[in-house]
Amino acid sequence: MALDTQKIIDDLKDASILELNDLVKAIEEEFDVTAAAPVAAGAAAGGDAAAEKDSFDVELTEAGQEKVKVIKEVRGITGLGLKDSKDLVDGAPKVIKEGVAKADADDMKSKLEAVGATVTLK
Repeated sequence: MALDTQKIIDDLKDASILELNDLVKAIEEEFDVTAAAPVAAGAAAGGDAAAEKDSFDVELTEAGQEKVKVIKEVRGITGLGLKDSKDLVDGAPKVIKEGVAKADADDMKSKLEAVGATVTLK
C-alpha cells in the first residue's frame, strides 16, 4: 500500500489544532515516541551551531576621515540615494543591512573598512 502524501498534507491543512494535537498523541502512543525528544536532542547537540550565526547585521560604527568615500560605498551596498546614504552615514552608528549571509557581511565590512569606516557585524 503506497502512501498518498499529497492527500495526507491536504488533510493536515484542513485539520483543527485540537485534531492535530490528538494526531500527535496517537502517533506517540502507537510508535512509542515523543514529539519533544528531537527538540531536546537538537538543542543539546546544537550548542556549537547556535554559537555560529548564519545571518548578520552590518552596522556602520564610525564614518572615519573619508566620509565622502564611505557615503559612496554605503550607496553601492544599500542602493539608497545620495541624501539617504549621507543621512545614514551622518547618523552612525547605524545598521546598514540586516540578515545578511556571513560571506556578504564580510565583503561589505571589508569594502567599508577599505575607505576608512569602522564596521561591526552583529
